[in-house]
Amino acid sequence: MGCFSCFDSSDDEKLNPVDESNHVQKKQSQPTVSNNISGLPSGGEKLSSKTNGGSKRELLLPRDGLGQIAAHTFAFRELAAATMNFHPDTFLGEGGFGRVYKGRLDSTGQVVAVKQLDRNGLQGNREFLVEVLMLSLLHHPNLVNLIGYCADGDQRLLVYEFMPLGSLEDHLHDLPPDKEALDWNMRMKIAAGAAKGLEFLHDKANPPVIYRDFKSSNILLDEGFHPKLSDFGLAKLGPTGDKSHVSTRVMGTYGYCAPEYAMTGQLTVKSDVYSFGVVFLELITGRKAIDSEMPHGEQNLVAWARPLFNDRRKFIKLADPRLKGRFPTRALYQALAVASMCIQEQAATRPLIADVVTALSYLANQAYDPSKDDSRRNRDERGARLITRNDDGGGSGSKFDLEGSEKEDSPRETARILNRDINRERAVAEAKMWGESLREKRRQSEQGTSESNSTG
Repeated sequence: MGCFSCFDSSDDEKLNPVDESNHVQKKQSQPTVSNNISGLPSGGEKLSSKTNGGSKRELLLPRDGLGQIAAHTFAFRELAAATMNFHPDTFLGEGGFGRVYKGRLDSTGQVVAVKQLDRNGLQGNREFLVEVLMLSLLHHPNLVNLIGYCADGDQRLLVYEFMPLGSLEDHLHDLPPDKEALDWNMRMKIAAGAAKGLEFLHDKANPPVIYRDFKSSNILLDEGFHPKLSDFGLAKLGPTGDKSHVSTRVMGTYGYCAPEYAMTGQLTVKSDVYSFGVVFLELITGRKAIDSEMPHGEQNLVAWARPLFNDRRKFIKLADPRLKGRFPTRALYQALAVASMCIQEQAATRPLIADVVTALSYLANQAYDPSKDDSRRNRDERGARLITRNDDGGGSGSKFDLEGSEKEDSPRETARILNRDINRERAVAEAKMWGESLREKRRQSEQGTSESNSTG
């Protein structure tokens, strides 16, 4: 999916570069950067932008991970040579604002990804400047690393670290038949890592950065399936002071946009949380956010999944069939509870991304071993599925027939159970730290007493 208005492509909401430029001048909430790339700041300068009232807002350094603008400047001929003059064999894919090629830098031998922006219109140039700014300033293990850029004449290119495993979208929706689907553990690991990248943008940057285009194709994977967020051209600086939102033209990808943003243009960090929930549902279900090839009523992932959230007996239907049942059932319920909270219609009822990170870190650390029996899921000879809540604090010990007529459980109840487990894990960890600290103090005290006695 490319970048366009969050409304269906049939709606008359296509980007007009001239109109967008005028709109940006009126409602600009991201740093003002000269069209001349040589005007980009260097070495930790503060960047300012004018609000509607004319006052300046500074893009301050985050509390960690934000350093100097150290991106290298490339000549166009260097990148042409690196990609064999942008040969079709080096073509990796096409995004909302340009084509991406694989290249090797002659100077260092480093393999890189080179994005050549579309030169038509002002929007491509604006997107280029925003991306250089954001990725030069913001550094985190879950954000793609910008190596450099090129601004020769009318050429606009960005050079990133190469992510050899492609995008999450590739592994969920474009996987060759001979390739194994992502297993449960890997899906939770990817979700947790992507959430950490979003948490950095929301909570460490000051003012916060709203990603605005969180989707599976923008999550890239390295050799170890470590996720990194990419493509920051639509990113916006979030509200400051007593403001609750940023007003902007509705842009993004249909199927991922939060409903309040699509309807009003009011953007908050909770808009990103909604988009994260859609991607998390993709990871759980294996379905696309929007799939026109699915039967009517199942083409929109969120619209299809929401009714199923109301009945725990139907939760199993939400699991990706390619997992072939190899997942911990209780963890599936917990993951669905997180997803359901993220895609709430009302932004105020969605969790903060920091809370999502806490929940998903817990799930990612509960490694599932498919070679062992899942004590919470058993199949009898008729194939009926039973859920057993054990005596480890995980429930009442009662059984639930998912294909029978037991009581319905809401996602909020599942979320409550998940939060209780997370709090228990946190309490255990804090108790261990307290115990270790106490033992260390005792050891130091005993050592001091021993030294005192020896000198006396």
